[in-house]
Amino acid sequence: MENILVAGANGTTGKKIVTLLESSQYFNPVAMVRKKEQQEQFEKRNIKTVLADLEEDVSHTIENIDKVIFAAGSGGKKVNIDKVIFAAGSGGKKVKEVDENGAKKLIDASKNTKVKKFIMLSSMGADNPEGAEDLKEYLQAKHNADVYLRDSNLPFSIVRPGSLTDDKGKGKIELSEKLNKSGEISRDDVAQTLVRVLHDSATVNETFEIIKGDTLIGKAIPN
Repeated sequence: MENILVAGANGTTGKKIVTLLESSQYFNPVAMVRKKEQQEQFEKRNIKTVLADLEEDVSHTIENIDKVIFAAGSGGKKVNIDKVIFAAGSGGKKVKEVDENGAKKLIDASKNTKVKKFIMLSSMGADNPEGAEDLKEYLQAKHNADVYLRDSNLPFSIVRPGSLTDDKGKGKIELSEKLNKSGEISRDDVAQTLVRVLHDSATVNETFEIIKGDTLIGKAIPN
């Protein structure tokens, strides 16, 4: 079984990712959290944790890690930009430090230890930060992190969901490199998508957008 570092494991989507990995026959979750009090919820389930702050050194987090899911952010809210609704991960706080520089630090650490795949939870709209007004800084940070990952020579997948909801997941999505329309998707289905692309042959070195749809995730992302 492969060890999967989940950066942002204490977040709403991060917790769902860890739970899916916990029941997987292929992957072991390693929950990366920022505060000691956040460790207990995972450790009482016998889930390994690692304590790290994305604003500090993170090189120690990659020890014995096979693959990484970066689902960290410094907040969250929904916005509407050019009729494309997406979920912002920073809420305007520490955007540069966490959403961009934190991601870059973890990418660099992953390169140094030859991590086999790096999965980035990005955002719809990150391909065109100039189209934003209120969250241009956030989208630019996400854009920069995505570009840095693509240029890193690490095998990667960059997943850009539409507006995140807390609805129960249906296990179905609509997926395209560019959807050219607005849409929502449940955090459940985003988490399932991120875990799906962990497989070696699934969406290698690809960037794509997802919203709720009619195609089973396993069919939309074949192994």
